[in-house]
Amino acid sequence: MVEKPLFNRLALVGIGLIGSSVARIARARGDLAAEIVATARTQQTLDRVVELGIVDRAERDAARAVEGADCVMLCAPVGAFAELAGVIAPHLSPGSILTDVGSTKQSVIRDIGPLLPAGVHFVPAHPLAGTEYSGPDAGFAELFEGRWTLVVPPVGTDEAAVEKVAELWRRCGSMVERMEPGHHDKVLAIVSHLPHLIAFTICGTADDLADESRSEVLRFAATGFRDFTRIAASDPTMWRDVFLNNREALLEMLSRFMEDAQAMARAVRWGDAGYIEDKVQRGRKIRRSLIELKQA
Repeated sequence: MVEKPLFNRLALVGIGLIGSSVARIARARGDLAAEIVATARTQQTLDRVVELGIVDRAERDAARAVEGADCVMLCAPVGAFAELAGVIAPHLSPGSILTDVGSTKQSVIRDIGPLLPAGVHFVPAHPLAGTEYSGPDAGFAELFEGRWTLVVPPVGTDEAAVEKVAELWRRCGSMVERMEPGHHDKVLAIVSHLPHLIAFTICGTADDLADESRSEVLRFAATGFRDFTRIAASDPTMWRDVFLNNREALLEMLSRFMEDAQAMARAVRWGDAGYIEDKVQRGRKIRRSLIELKQA
């Protein structure tokens, strides 16, 4: 027996990998929302969403899409949130919940919070799941299974609204934890944003090599380099916005990483085998821990 839907109408503003995965889950389960509405920047995307049959209604006008929705989820790049909030805020229903899936949180609260009318509950969230693919065809219903979603509400947010957003993600298959916005941005800077920055940089370095060397890099790429290229295939607009909107935490973690990289370089230069082996062993330990936590 299907439970009563958590929301009457769920409006997805942006319907790429994350949004289309949520839509697929909502369609399959039947207990997330009685109606699923989507909006996107291009008519081509909306036409494809209709073809896929994963929403009840597709609207090109974001303001029209959110009217009457009791839950609105922003699934666009975080750099677009301020503009989107300006468009949709006057059309949000009193008592409705606005949430998001962005990878930064202090910037989201900064850009959206002041624009919201009284009576709208703002509950930022961040599912820690994804692939290097984008667009509505990239989504799949199992994306969030066994993965964490961080719920990151500003101080004073209505607790019932926070719990409804947490329950939405639990029904999507996520494990849910609550986190303070500044702490979220620091944690994500090291576990996600810095690794992506390094991957983009390494691939850029390889691309800048002389033609013959670059050809050999691509032909003989070992597993390590292939892993970097998978990360570096991620959506450029999304990651540009993430880097710029979490710059302080990212630059702090990058500075720490560069100090550690210099220390490793000195160990290699001077033949400090013990230091090198310790770093490798610590890396292996972290990998084993991820496997034990089923997050590998």
